[in-house]
Amino acid sequence: MNNRYFIIRHGENVYQIRKKEFIYPSKENFTIKLTPNGRNQVRKSLKRIKEEKIDLIYSSDFQRTKETAIIASKELNVRKINFDKRLRDLNMGIFQGRLKEDYYRFLNYKKRKFYQKPPKGESWADLKKRTASFLKDIEEKHKNKKILVVGHADPLWILSGIIKKKNSQELLKEAFIEKNHIKVGELRKVN
Repeated sequence: MNNRYFIIRHGENVYQIRKKEFIYPSKENFTIKLTPNGRNQVRKSLKRIKEEKIDLIYSSDFQRTKETAIIASKELNVRKINFDKRLRDLNMGIFQGRLKEDYYRFLNYKKRKFYQKPPKGESWADLKKRTASFLKDIEEKHKNKKILVVGHADPLWILSGIIKKKNSQELLKEAFIEKNHIKVGELRKVN
């Protein structure tokens, strides 16, 4: 990798506190805002990298990540935010807006396969392709930059895995055995 990457998951929103049992409805992805606590989580996390002198910010274009990226832009003194659709959250197809338990039952969550996808949705393999495309473009476009990527749990997990050269089995182990998903408002350096 030519660049150094930092990732931050969007801050807390209403789905993480009052609608935990539901998957985000597709249309609401563009309107779900951070809670006051979510904004504070982001500010607190960003304090850890203020001295890093971040050069660029890339973000998903969903509302909760846009808000997170705007906070990062101000806190880190980075003027421009680059929004990229390839950083959007996993498309859960027909299960968007429904109960999480329905989705998990459909996929047999504990034994979920990397290539299994719901009707009208994406698999993690699909997500890996679009995330890899994003990373390839960034690596070709920028050299020796410190880049903050603002996103969602699954895309950031996959992006981190690509950077660390993990295969699908290693990614599944990280998610289900090590339970190492990035938490809401959490920031990580990816080496």
